[in-house]
Amino acid sequence: MAGGLLTVIIAGVASLFMAWAIGAGSSGSTPFAPAVGANALSVMRAGFLVGILGFLGAALQGANVSQAVGRELIHGVQLSPLAATTGLLTAAILVAIGVFTGYPIATAFTVTGAIVGVGLALGGTPAWPKYQQIVSLWILTPFIGGGIAYATARVLRRDDVAEETSIPLLAGLVGLIIANVGFVFLGPPHQSASIAQSVGEHLSLPAVAGLDLGVVVTSLVLAGLVAVALKRELDADVSRGQRRFLLALGGLVAFSAGGSQVGLAIGPLLPLLDPYSIPVVPVLIGGGLGLLAGSWTGAPRMIKALAQDYSALGPRRSIAALIPAFAIAQSAVFFGIPVSFNEIIVSTIIGSGYAASGGGVSGKKMIYTILAWVLSLALALGVGYGVFTAVDAVL
Repeated sequence: MAGGLLTVIIAGVASLFMAWAIGAGSSGSTPFAPAVGANALSVMRAGFLVGILGFLGAALQGANVSQAVGRELIHGVQLSPLAATTGLLTAAILVAIGVFTGYPIATAFTVTGAIVGVGLALGGTPAWPKYQQIVSLWILTPFIGGGIAYATARVLRRDDVAEETSIPLLAGLVGLIIANVGFVFLGPPHQSASIAQSVGEHLSLPAVAGLDLGVVVTSLVLAGLVAVALKRELDADVSRGQRRFLLALGGLVAFSAGGSQVGLAIGPLLPLLDPYSIPVVPVLIGGGLGLLAGSWTGAPRMIKALAQDYSALGPRRSIAALIPAFAIAQSAVFFGIPVSFNEIIVSTIIGSGYAASGGGVSGKKMIYTILAWVLSLALALGVGYGVFTAVDAVL
């Protein structure tokens, strides 16, 4: 029992290292990069805020993706402490290399590849239905995220569409999403519930055409309140209203990043904790603290790289980049799909950057980034498989 606990502790240390690497790279750098690129926020302040918000997202929304990474990536076997430690260290080292070289390694690709690699080496079988779900999102993200960002930026640049009208409408859409985001503290034990669901239950309105009228009314009311609040800000000062909306969007993306990315760090731990009856919430909090530490110590370098190297964004194009990023991130959290925030935010930055001629998008950087994404998945899978096979043979 003591030996088993020791290996779990070692795996936990590897998990914290992984959480630090994610906080320093993907979840720590991407949410506020457009805001920094638009000069609405300093690099150091962005790193501080994203750490706090990422921690809250990890604690309140991290369960779905954690379960998927820990229990749904491989069939037929349960990850052993040695396998979990090997997979986490493999992924963390690759992500850390990306942080210190300035290239955004896709964390979800790396962790998924490493865990699948060690799982196959352990004798497991591929979980093809889950892989299809994951790969579909990965492939669609650049097209959906970049396409929506491009279209939104084009609308915001039109002279015949007043910003005092278009931006509040976009804010209302964001409010609609917020109303339907699940939080663990709103639902019953081991389940999440949204603001709209919680309020709708107390309204006790009838269902119409299969829709819960209470949820619909609550969602529309919250969306309207957000739109009206921003409209008042823009009427008073357009520039100030844009900056505040941009910072709010960055905060929402940072929160969503914590909810998704923490699962990449602590998911492999969950099967190891079953014999000890440890609740998932303290584990999520521990992973969130790892994200926070990474954001505070390593994120500024990657924030600068994303904000300045990919596209010179103004406030409108930054808003256009963050809205689809938030929507995609929350979709991934809801379905329990590990997703790379580097892929999301880089896609939306490029899409919004192309909305203006001379948007400053670096083609060379784009090619290197895509290659890094593809190679990180293949390399993590191969290294995870090979290292675990070698270590298991020796031990």
